[in-house]
Amino acid sequence: MLHKTRGIVLKTTPYGDSSVVVQMFTEKFGIQSYMINGVKKPKAKIRMNMLQALHLVDMVVYHKTNTSIQRVSELRPALIFRSIPYDIIKSTIVMFLNEVLYKSIRQQHTDEQLFEFIFNGISWFDETGEPSVNFHLAFLLKLTRFLGFAPSMESRIDQQFFDLQEGAFSSLPPVHPHFLNAADASLFIALFTTSFDKLQDVTMSNTNRRALLEKILVFYTLHTASFGDIQSHQVLQDILS
Repeated sequence: MLHKTRGIVLKTTPYGDSSVVVQMFTEKFGIQSYMINGVKKPKAKIRMNMLQALHLVDMVVYHKTNTSIQRVSELRPALIFRSIPYDIIKSTIVMFLNEVLYKSIRQQHTDEQLFEFIFNGISWFDETGEPSVNFHLAFLLKLTRFLGFAPSMESRIDQQFFDLQEGAFSSLPPVHPHFLNAADASLFIALFTTSFDKLQDVTMSNTNRRALLEKILVFYTLHTASFGDIQSHQVLQDILS
């Protein structure tokens, strides 16, 4: 049976001489893998440049339950990126976010709120004029709302430390090393609560940004099963330094 759905490209793996298997986060079916034949041929209807990291697509797909690899009937860009492929900062940020999303999203079922957040966030990032160097930090923190481990906002005036393991504020430093001091906790919460179009109001040094990204990745590691190491964040750090 044919279904229409939007999709977000997460990973493309070569298969044979001219085909690929594409892992997509779809609006209608969650995470799915699709075999797409002939994408490397000169006259291919679905081309490789449509299947780059976090590209947003409209699809008509065949869907069978309990099948590990599905088929695509039609695929076209839902949004043709105007800036991400041509801006080194934006493209590096997207490469990094793609790796985190690939390791974080496990849903093989419909999750429209999570889908809309990612789809709209990447759309906004492509359309905005100046790339915010804080976008990836805010995106990852806002994403935790949909992944089930958003930081607790409840705190008393004496609770200055943020415990990454518990996801909550505390009045004393935890006995483990996974926490933020008062200054970093303030930036952490500001990025979590500030809308993308106001991120320029959250100011920090490159040193603070690098340190905070490391803590955010620890936060993900503590709360995401089999998260593992992120390979692309050092490239990102170099580009933003």
